[in-house]
Amino acid sequence: MRSHKSRISMVFALALAFGLVGCASAGGGGSRPAGSSMTRIVRAELAELPEMNALQAIERLRPRWLQSRAGDVVQLYVDGSRRGNVADLQSIRAIEIEQMEYMSASDATTRYGTGHAGGAILVSSRRSR
Repeated sequence: MRSHKSRISMVFALALAFGLVGCASAGGGGSRPAGSSMTRIVRAELAELPEMNALQAIERLRPRWLQSRAGDVVQLYVDGSRRGNVADLQSIRAIEIEQMEYMSASDATTRYGTGHAGGAILVSSRRSR
């Protein structure tokens, strides 16, 4: 009986330790620049990637933005105008961007109407500010 309780205690201690390690590595600390979040990439992050285009920057910094949602593609808006889909991000240099924001399918549909089942990426260029 005693060894069973010790095993349970050890399993519980390991689970707790793994949980704490997972929380510490989840990025809850101040590792991102001010204004940055899981749904926003700011100029300070992009400044570290001057040779990349916007698509490459997203692939490096927030790859989840590009994951297909039931086959629907993410729509692209640059300075408020619809520009197509994520493939068009290749023509925008990262150093030309002030910030990029990912909008979920429901938020994009509410803001822009139907046709946004994959969500939307909003790009604000540095010249638009």
